[in-house]
Amino acid sequence: MTHRFREQARSHIGFVGFRIPVFSGFPTLAESAAPSKIFSRFHHPQPPYQPGFPASETDNEPLSTLIESVPMQTTNTVLMIRPTRFSFNQDTAANNRFQRPAAVAEDVQLKALQEFDGYVAALRGHGVEVLVHNDAEAPHTPDSIFPNNWWSSHPDGTLVLYPMQGHNRRLERDKGVLDWLRDEYRVEQLLDLSSLEQQEVFLEGTGSMVLDRQQRICYAGYSTRTHAKALDQVVSHLGYELCAFNAMDRQGVAIYHTNVMMSVGTRLAIACLASVTNPGERLALRKRLEDSGKQVIALDWAQLESFAGNMLEVHNAAGEPVLVMSRTAWQSLDSAQQRLIETHTTPLPVNIDTIERIGGGSARCMLAEVFLPKQRALKEHQR
Repeated sequence: MTHRFREQARSHIGFVGFRIPVFSGFPTLAESAAPSKIFSRFHHPQPPYQPGFPASETDNEPLSTLIESVPMQTTNTVLMIRPTRFSFNQDTAANNRFQRPAAVAEDVQLKALQEFDGYVAALRGHGVEVLVHNDAEAPHTPDSIFPNNWWSSHPDGTLVLYPMQGHNRRLERDKGVLDWLRDEYRVEQLLDLSSLEQQEVFLEGTGSMVLDRQQRICYAGYSTRTHAKALDQVVSHLGYELCAFNAMDRQGVAIYHTNVMMSVGTRLAIACLASVTNPGERLALRKRLEDSGKQVIALDWAQLESFAGNMLEVHNAAGEPVLVMSRTAWQSLDSAQQRLIETHTTPLPVNIDTIERIGGGSARCMLAEVFLPKQRALKEHQR
């Protein structure tokens, strides 16, 4: 975290300690001298949430009013990082089997920039608010274009920072995004798990976790980037039910991020169930998805390898659902699967061929969902 953000955060954010035992050597997050009031569910255990927030007493009435106006599962606002030095990341290639080195003399940065700008234009053309943050050239962070891995935000004003396995990915926290978020949005409390990196414990945000925000369920496939200890910290703090499993590619290697093999929307869940090789875990995953009211689209291996699991549902300014995916992912689906998606959402395929091939991530990885209440919205409410 940047020094400026850390110091300013102590003045503006109520830092929160953990409610479960921490690991040996893990620093306790300091309480602010004058902490902001926080939504009461972080102090007292609550039952799993149903769609929308239940009527209950809160410590911060203006914030709770803002929370109730935010759709629980999807957002209309996403943050994207415009690349400056996009390239093959050797630091993450060991366990991301989707990455492919660039061809000799290939202008990867130029192609990535063109694909990025086209993606932004497509989202805005469909009524999605896109916040673009220009990446800085130094330090070199080739995967900055995938910002959802190192932070997540939540409608109650919680911002979570995650422990990253790749050393150069940890540098992404120091490139101005956090300062900008604090200036534009109300960050009510910060849960910083980045110190877990010192213990080789990792959890890479909404890459490692696929969140059903409406039903308060966290789906996670264990891997070298998704550790049980860090998962327990997050689900305990956020009040989520954990549905964890082991997912493998067709060579029997753990899939590096859960959001490569599945996505969860308001009514649809898309998952490569075949990758969950343990029959009991596979059955439990499907049952949990169906019990939560989702219609499940099962992907095959070829569709998994085409990033069909890496989709994200957002909504436009009118509140209508839009399902974003790469054109490679969309073209891998059969006509019945495409029709089912069109029944529930507006599909939005985008051309990110170079980014997928070189970076090993796809459409969902490029979108960091913004659920935080805006500072100006709070001020307007208080007038």
